[in-house]
Amino acid sequence: MTMAPNTSRKRGANLFARRRRQLAVGTVALGVAGVMAADMIIAPPTPANAENLSANVTQQRAPGFADIVERVSPAVVSIRVKTDAGPELSNFGGMPEGSPFERFFKQFEDQFGNQMPQQRDDRRRHHYAMGQGSGFIISSDGYIVTNNHVVDRAEEVTVVMSDGKTYDGKVIGTDDKTDLALVKIDIDEALPFVTFTDKDIRVGDWVVAVGNPFGLGGTVTAGIVSARGREIGAGPYDDFIQIDAPINKGNSGGPTFNLDGQVVGVNTAIYSPSGGSVGIGFAIPASIAQQVIEDLKDDGEVTRGWLGVQIQPVTPDIADSLGLEEIQGALVAQPQEDSPATKAGIKAGDVILSVNGEAVENPRDLARTIASKAPGTEVTIGVWRDGAKQDVSVDLGTLDPSKLAQMTPGVEPGTDLSFGMRLAPADEMGVDESGVAVVELDPDGVAAEKGFKVGDVILNAGGEAVRSPADIKKSIEVAEKEGRKAVLFRVRSGDQIRFVALPVDKA
Repeated sequence: MTMAPNTSRKRGANLFARRRRQLAVGTVALGVAGVMAADMIIAPPTPANAENLSANVTQQRAPGFADIVERVSPAVVSIRVKTDAGPELSNFGGMPEGSPFERFFKQFEDQFGNQMPQQRDDRRRHHYAMGQGSGFIISSDGYIVTNNHVVDRAEEVTVVMSDGKTYDGKVIGTDDKTDLALVKIDIDEALPFVTFTDKDIRVGDWVVAVGNPFGLGGTVTAGIVSARGREIGAGPYDDFIQIDAPINKGNSGGPTFNLDGQVVGVNTAIYSPSGGSVGIGFAIPASIAQQVIEDLKDDGEVTRGWLGVQIQPVTPDIADSLGLEEIQGALVAQPQEDSPATKAGIKAGDVILSVNGEAVENPRDLARTIASKAPGTEVTIGVWRDGAKQDVSVDLGTLDPSKLAQMTPGVEPGTDLSFGMRLAPADEMGVDESGVAVVELDPDGVAAEKGFKVGDVILNAGGEAVRSPADIKKSIEVAEKEGRKAVLFRVRSGDQIRFVALPVDKA
């Protein structure tokens, strides 16, 4: 009786062992079957001329970035600035009015202020702010590139090297239009430096950003070029590279490198609803940065070519009204008085299509192209005029931002209605200028939709000067006879002159 339980346990153990062996055999068989099935499904016979794209990707897998970073990092620096922000606010620490801490600091000042009159006076006299950004050395003698907004109004500039050594920096020059600046440090030894690339960067190329986000020196991030030619409203020469390598506050002025260790861009801005990186960063292209930095190094400022025209985009309506087959170029709304364009014979209504044979896509493209030329340079401007292309030779002047158009006074209501606006001769409305004044506007009309405002003066319609509403009606009739879908108006609005195309069928 005492043996029965042991016998039972032995039988149970043997049975369990047999089942385990069976299960193991079954598992191996399933594995083999799975491999065989995978071979049949995943790797069918391959034609001799077929290309295995996945295999190529595996073989050409991008290496890590450690070698590049090790090579370029010594040339990337941190830039600390001290700026005079003017008189300090009336409370300690500049607490905003209504802040929960304002009462606390006010009580502290009331209690101890009389014992420290000199300190209180000094505090109220100046308020200094500290800022920090990034930069990179571009020559062995200590020239450093950064952003203009990093060193703007700086009273003191300190450059911190990758090894922690600090040097006093001097601002050689700045350019607010491209947000670039050049700083110099004096040092006896030759410094490691990096160079700008002269290669064309493509969307999808790998890039590496090195900088000092939030003061964390020597931070490296990587990503790709997401887009090129971005316009973000930063200035008249916007042409940014968009990257998805994370950059944050403090990365400003730092470099973005290609896989050859060359600088492809200068980090300058991010798009961020939160204030931190969301993978949308913008860098000034090397082609622009290098040219601006060379000017700053030579003269401490940037001189740009000047054509002297007010320009606007070519819309489909405008292209149709002028007989242009393609929607491209920059429409000359008004040549400025005594400008190179005026002297060369460029007229209002001309569409600038090219500069030295290179196509002009839009007004911003024209502005960048002209600005990249040195003053005094002779350029050939291709224009569309009177239904044909022709070339005009222009000697560029020097850009002066202070040149502005003259203001035009407003007008009082008058008579006549066309395109959803009431018109009257401008001279009858007290305007010292020939043309037709807009004196009343239908807010739901086509003219209002196209941006007309009461007070605008129509100077030209369909290529002809106008002095009365009757002249405008005549221009509409001519456009209809010629099969045009729109008539082109040249309009003075305040201190600006522009062209507007209005559809003939709504006249």
